Amino acid sequence: MQRSTAALLGLGFLAALTGVILVSHDSPKAGPAKAKPTVSAVPSGKPAASASASAGVDAGPPDDAGVAPFTEGFETFADGGKVPELPNSAPQQLSFGVVQFTYQGAQFAGSDARAKELSRQKAEATLELAKHDFSAAVGKGDRGSTSDAGRIPRGVLEPPIEYVLFTLDKRTVYPAVIDTPRGFWIVRRND
Repeated sequence: MQRSTAALLGLGFLAALTGVILVSHDSPKAGPAKAKPTVSAVPSGKPAASASASAGVDAGPPDDAGVAPFTEGFETFADGGKVPELPNSAPQQLSFGVVQFTYQGAQFAGSDARAKELSRQKAEATLELAKHDFSAAVGKGDRGSTSDAGRIPRGVLEPPIEYVLFTLDKRTVYPAVIDTPRGFWIVRRND
């Protein structure tokens, strides 16, 4: 009798925890306003999330956005353009590397994080190195930078970032710095 009661209590706890997690991911978060990313022109003609961000306050997702994104302000391209569907040729999952430059106000940034503009400058200065020697560029990035972040399925990253990464050619570094909720990223698709 005691075992079945303990099992039921454990299952109830897991169900409650799962419910809290689902609700916290599906509902908009109240908190500090975040700047929206901007879009830069890319040689391939694809829309892309770029390193610059507007100084405006995020008013939340547009009326037609549907379910609130996990991270507000990064669900569309900065020009307001909707992120296109991934092409059928895009993989279901891939391996990638990232050189990260955190800044004040970014997720998981320490209290000693540098100013956003200084992080942008460091990232842009490292971009050319990353195109030729990604491992060396990783050494110049902040904590969290890695040549192999492992395999990631679709639907985990913010839509503009996912689109950039999943439409990138294999073993290629994206030609621009990307502003993400976690800081500026230089990304390479491994496979």
